[in-house]
Amino acid sequence: MTVERLPAMPKLNVRSRTVPDGYPSTPNTFIVDGDRRVLWLGPDEWLVLHPAGAEPGSTVDVSDTRVVFSVAGPHARSLLAHGCALDLHQPAFPAGSCAQTMLARAAVILMAVSDEPVYWLLVRSSFARYVAEWLDDAALEYR
Repeated sequence: MTVERLPAMPKLNVRSRTVPDGYPSTPNTFIVDGDRRVLWLGPDEWLVLHPAGAEPGSTVDVSDTRVVFSVAGPHARSLLAHGCALDLHQPAFPAGSCAQTMLARAAVILMAVSDEPVYWLLVRSSFARYVAEWLDDAALEYR
């Protein structure tokens, strides 16, 4: 199993009364378009993760507000279950799903990136150290 902090990536918060073209309209899902991922956060809110230099126009750059961790491997689901109340098993939370939830005592956005399983955790920067230490401690039994 691997737990790693991913390199910084631009993150844009998009608010709109209508679903922008190419954005998910199904609650708690995300779409992948090349290197870009668009997460449905609410009826009028999306978070766009994309490579540097590919920023669209007229959005709010929130890149520095969240750190992204990847949790991958055969024990990833079990590790996250120590601090998350969501059912992360298929078909309850398949690849392409996302949810705003709590991990331990930190609010996170959790993404099921693939069925391997691989999860991404988007954590507010102020909680990144806490979550990193929590993940490290929770992973001890799987090493």
